[in-house]
Amino acid sequence: MHEQLQQAIAPYRDTVDYVEIRVEQSEQTAISFRGEQLDAVDRSLSLAGGIRACHQGGWSFVTFNGLAELQDRIEAAISQARLVGKDTTSLAPLEPIQDYVAVELGRDPRGLSLLEKRQLIAEYNRLLLEYDPRIQTTMVGYRDRFGINYFVNSTGSCIVQERLDISARFGAIARGDEGIVRQGFESVHSRSDYDALVGIEERVLGAAKRAVTQLEAKSVKGGQHTVVLDPYLAGVFIHEAFGHLSEADFVYENPRMQELLTLGKPMAIPQLNVIDDATLPGLPGTLHYDDEGVPAQRKYLIKDGILSQRLHSRETAGKMQETPTGNARAINATYPPIVRMTNTAIEPGDCSFEEMIGDIEEGVYAVRMLGGQTNGEMFTFAAGEGYMIRNGKIAEPVSDVTLTGNVFQTLKDIDAIGNDTLYVSGGCGKGGQMPLAVSVGGPHVRIKDVVVGGR
Repeated sequence: MHEQLQQAIAPYRDTVDYVEIRVEQSEQTAISFRGEQLDAVDRSLSLAGGIRACHQGGWSFVTFNGLAELQDRIEAAISQARLVGKDTTSLAPLEPIQDYVAVELGRDPRGLSLLEKRQLIAEYNRLLLEYDPRIQTTMVGYRDRFGINYFVNSTGSCIVQERLDISARFGAIARGDEGIVRQGFESVHSRSDYDALVGIEERVLGAAKRAVTQLEAKSVKGGQHTVVLDPYLAGVFIHEAFGHLSEADFVYENPRMQELLTLGKPMAIPQLNVIDDATLPGLPGTLHYDDEGVPAQRKYLIKDGILSQRLHSRETAGKMQETPTGNARAINATYPPIVRMTNTAIEPGDCSFEEMIGDIEEGVYAVRMLGGQTNGEMFTFAAGEGYMIRNGKIAEPVSDVTLTGNVFQTLKDIDAIGNDTLYVSGGCGKGGQMPLAVSVGGPHVRIKDVVVGGR
């Protein structure tokens, strides 16, 4: 197919400043349970694509569902770009790349029957339902998707990338006295091997255990506390509260953020390093090339406490006279690439968990994330679980733990970074494109003077 796409684009190389074609061919299976009921079973095959053209700074984007209409759609994209372009095209330069990236397969889910997959997920669902009489219902889902993505552009790049994602999500809802309801969740993801989902009974049951444990929790007392974030919540915090601020399209369009996010500015203690790394093996946000054909990279958003880099597409890099970072991504070929994160994390420090909590007379241990929102530099997160820290020890469970603050002040209030690390899979939303495969991670992190709200 890539030869056909190269031939299709060839006549138009000199008619506009830039044009690209992306095509995605995929097959997918999805199975879900809600409580005892098999909720849905879906299998699908698809082929779809998108064309972007740019002329004199004006962009167009059109989609197609079959190669028969490709020529007409290329011409439509070019005519639209010529119609809206009134300025100068700013794209950071990129050498042409020719490459084929294949998946390294373990046990391939495409070779397994739908029955075998359903039986595995049904058994995990049964374990959750039977864990405790207080478990009222479950939400369990399985998905595998194999795709081949084709990319060609008018400057000579031709890249084909295979991608496999296998995932399962497990949710349990428990109901206690006086109608109290608590939730617990667990997820598993692999980029190569169905067997990553086999034999994980204890991990699955963790969702039910967390839901039941939180039934005993009393609401946390609101106020300012020293808070320790577990690696899951530390990763979500840095992704949501700081990672999105590092996306250059947001910075370029926001004069206040340009002032606050000047490269070279001290942001935190010297021990803090924040990365966005698309080269880490086997994670949801890992890729060889982004959706503009830019090679994947490891970027330090914060290095030794100093604001070091931001995330770019070729256009934002060109406009801000910086270097492309391989962060132009789309959820599929029918959406245009925009600046997005990949695998975003805080790097480990040198503090053990025991040392981190050892001198806290009274504080809060916040675990996992239930929900949250950010508004510019302000954030609010609700922890999935909470525990009091008393006299250097983890104590009783607490509920309704919400963390609120200003991200720039909170980064300065980090005073200990753990020597452990964990990455978890996630789905990020931006610009109407949801969910984009990413991962978040980090070590345990201690933050002083966090505003904690209870009920």
